[in-house]
Amino acid sequence: MLHVAVVGSGPSGVYAAQSLVQQDRVPDVRVDVLDRLPCPYGLVRYGVAPDHEKIKSLQNNLRTVLEHERVRFLGAVEIGPGALPPARLLGLYHAVVYCVGAAADRRLGVPGEDLPGSYSATEFVSWYSAHPDALADASAPDAFVRDVESAVVIGVGNVAVDVARMLLRGAAELLPTDMPHAALGVLAQSRVREVSMVGRRGPSQARFTTKELRELGALPDTEVLVDPAELALDPAYADPSGLPAASRRNVEVLRGWAERPARGLPRRLRLRFFLRPVALVAGAGGRVAGTRFERTLPDGRGGVTASGAYEDIPGQLVLRSVGYRGVPIEGLPFDPDRGTVPHAAGRVLRDGVPSPGEYVAGWIKRGPTGVIGTNRPCAKETAQSLLDDAPALVRRPLSGDPLTALRAAGQEPVEWPGWLAIEHAEAALGHSLGRGIVKIPDWAGLRTAAGGMRDTP
Repeated sequence: MLHVAVVGSGPSGVYAAQSLVQQDRVPDVRVDVLDRLPCPYGLVRYGVAPDHEKIKSLQNNLRTVLEHERVRFLGAVEIGPGALPPARLLGLYHAVVYCVGAAADRRLGVPGEDLPGSYSATEFVSWYSAHPDALADASAPDAFVRDVESAVVIGVGNVAVDVARMLLRGAAELLPTDMPHAALGVLAQSRVREVSMVGRRGPSQARFTTKELRELGALPDTEVLVDPAELALDPAYADPSGLPAASRRNVEVLRGWAERPARGLPRRLRLRFFLRPVALVAGAGGRVAGTRFERTLPDGRGGVTASGAYEDIPGQLVLRSVGYRGVPIEGLPFDPDRGTVPHAAGRVLRDGVPSPGEYVAGWIKRGPTGVIGTNRPCAKETAQSLLDDAPALVRRPLSGDPLTALRAAGQEPVEWPGWLAIEHAEAALGHSLGRGIVKIPDWAGLRTAAGGMRDTP
């Protein structure tokens, strides 16, 4: 028997587990899927916007893998210093596959970035998605939008679109979602009436998908405003025929909005381009009051160059959405320039040499690129490398069930029945509030719910 630990229960981790148990080359492969959180599914649960029910339904496919007879989910297992070091974890299994994603946000690196009212988009997403780590140091549950009338979102990818949409959505549209009740109440009382979403390059280089972009135009009582002069700075705007299909469709949508007369709706979303943030500006109370941008111009090589012209955009909330970065795990090699673990076809490299039994998949392997489906071939490549190595790996004897050793090491794993109890508790919570399923947003609540597994039918 080949016993493998997969660290991370998001798409890359579950796809890795699936590739290992649904193959015929190596018989009787068993996989423990470990996660730091007591809940599975990673960013599908904690990163996909609550109003994107179709994407969130991917959880059903991931569930099928986690319920496989040779797959075991073990949540609330911490890997790293002060917990379970990678070397000790590898001693419990023939192989370990790290699928830990890219948990850190890239920073702007500009003055004022740490002013009150300035956050990463991920912090905002984690809050409205009920991540138990969200806003652990916040002074109040409404810290994001308290006294905020205008917001600036820096970035023009799908996450930027999501957070802009959440700021402008009405409570009626969010009520049927699984958003935690406290966050729903805060957003229902929000005074945000204007959001500026700003990119340093042009519309043809924006990273959002056309489907997400069009959703902005369907927001009730919200006017999408685009400056035709900014669009025209993009050399591909006048003739988008040479662009990839997705970029061409984006340009066409933006062109339609730019040509549409203003309608005077209560809320406004401004899409801005060719502006580079250079500083966040404080107001009288010390909180961020706006962002200073420098106008950029195309350099003819796909990049931009500085113009020396500046503009301030007001906003008492600034959310940066300029990419993600992998976080090192003490005990594993790490490339600080790429934000990934060095590897060869998924095999972890230590001093340039494959480390027996250690593997990576997902964003920690390739960087934060691609969509959810990109993780499937990435995980499959890593699984194939592991299966190629299996004859050597299984020669090392193991000392018994790793679950016993995990508990002896002070871990308190939440097994699949515990997760089912959390699901049951979230359904009951929603029913008590007159809603559908409502997420439990805190560690204590999740632990209590998981402990009720004996009472779950």
